[in-house]
Amino acid sequence: MDQASGLRKMNQDKMIKVIAVTGGKGGVGKTNVSLNMAVALAEQGKKVMVLDADLGLANVDVMLGLRAEKNLSHVLSGECELDDIVIYGPKGICIIPATSGSQSMVELEPVQHAGLIRAFSEMRTEFDILIVDTAAGISDMVLSFSRAAQDVVAVVCDEPASITDAYALIKLLSREHGVFRIKVVANMVRNLREGQELFAKLTRVTDRFLDVALELSAIIPFDENVRRSVRKQKLITELYPQSPASLAYKNLANKVQTWPIPSQPGGHLEFFIEQLVTNKSSRENVGE
Repeated sequence: MDQASGLRKMNQDKMIKVIAVTGGKGGVGKTNVSLNMAVALAEQGKKVMVLDADLGLANVDVMLGLRAEKNLSHVLSGECELDDIVIYGPKGICIIPATSGSQSMVELEPVQHAGLIRAFSEMRTEFDILIVDTAAGISDMVLSFSRAAQDVVAVVCDEPASITDAYALIKLLSREHGVFRIKVVANMVRNLREGQELFAKLTRVTDRFLDVALELSAIIPFDENVRRSVRKQKLITELYPQSPASLAYKNLANKVQTWPIPSQPGGHLEFFIEQLVTNKSSRENVGE
């Protein structure tokens, strides 16, 4: 059985929603959004997996105060299977940890991407939603993960660098990778109006220069409890479930559940993984 058909066999009866959370700039709260969204979805009965796709500077496990004995580098080296590295966070969310301080993980070869496909094809852990927490910036890896996902969530803060970098990311995704619909999360804003104004700043530029449709999916208010939670290596949705930010994450999870799962290629997990390979090297045909 080839790699692609193995993946199809795994998910032939089940569609898996794949969401890439990105943002262009570091420090906008992207990982916080990924994890709190995951927990909020788990509270609604979904089986959620978070892939730490910052392959060279992983931090998902650190943010949760979890210890990962092994990570993706061990899977790619053949030391273990993907199921063996899965760790569990709040509300039972599954986490696939990456490694930190490894340049080799940032520059994976096509054959290593094929190894990632095989790992997913043999996975026994069940999940409904895969949230991909990308690295910061506009590297090839960030663009590949974003292009391969069904939904792209761009996290933006109300500061010039964040808006500029988010625009650069959206520009590359739309002009060079065919991604024309992007969800936006306005993060760490003072109030609803500021979040709407932030979204308006971004759309004024994209509407003028890009052929892309942006959707304001969530406004996450600045909340001192976020900082307290981070210091304790916990999530705000876990420690302060009724705080303003937690309620905003729950609203975001509600909205995520309304996003359709495509029934055509791109709607299965295998197509997400295959896209990563074909994006990396158009000469590779993973179905052969």
